Amino acid sequence: MRDIVVAFGERTVLKGLSLDVMPGEIMGFVGASGGGKSVLTRTILGLVPKRSGTVEVFGQNLDGLSFSQRRELEQRWGVLFQQGALFSSLSVRQNIQFPMREYLDISQGLMDEITVAKIEMVGLQPDVIEKMPSELSGGMIKRVALARALALDPEILFLDEPTSGLDPIGAGEFDELIATLQQTLGLTVFMVTHDLDSLHTVCDRIAALADGKVVAVGPIETMLESKHAWVSAYFHGKRARAAGFGPAAGIGPAGGHGREGAR
Repeated sequence: MRDIVVAFGERTVLKGLSLDVMPGEIMGFVGASGGGKSVLTRTILGLVPKRSGTVEVFGQNLDGLSFSQRRELEQRWGVLFQQGALFSSLSVRQNIQFPMREYLDISQGLMDEITVAKIEMVGLQPDVIEKMPSELSGGMIKRVALARALALDPEILFLDEPTSGLDPIGAGEFDELIATLQQTLGLTVFMVTHDLDSLHTVCDRIAALADGKVVAVGPIETMLESKHAWVSAYFHGKRARAAGFGPAAGIGPAGGHGREGAR
């Protein structure tokens, strides 16, 4: 992402934002509520128009792609939206098979086999396939949405607040699932989150958004050492201390960080 500018009317949300996400990493993206975290994800996906700037994915400038080239590239990423965003009138099976029907020309039998495999991959039992979203718990909805995001075997996974609304145990289990899938499948993960535990346990690097730009990027030590007012308040505030951040908790060069520190 280079010099991304996104505005809604007279309100400019992203003001020349630039950021690189490396292959095979889990990048955590943090910022104040309403600061533009989800807007950036939707801009990359083409759901929100940008006023200027460029986005390159797999070395391709998204602005220069034809319709068919864009569709081909979209098969290489998967998206988990906030709150899961399942189609409420479709069953779990139909939700997971939706991208298959959109992009692939395969038999119903093969789609059913893939659906079972994806459901098991995210830690659910096959009998959930015939349920409707209204019959699922919040944690199950997130896992079904993740199975849908993985339906086309993507190389990049976009996660928008994946642990919001989950209890601490459920959030921790979801973090472990993301880390396991990343290591097993070799995914690149771009995760918008405000969850300090997620940032510590699964992210290789973190990018902090403030004033419409990325003001700090790097491992947890970089965030802790940042002098930017918002970043410092976020990573040294009361919630950060309660979550165990800071030198007293052993987080830093001596304590390790991210998935390496967790292991």
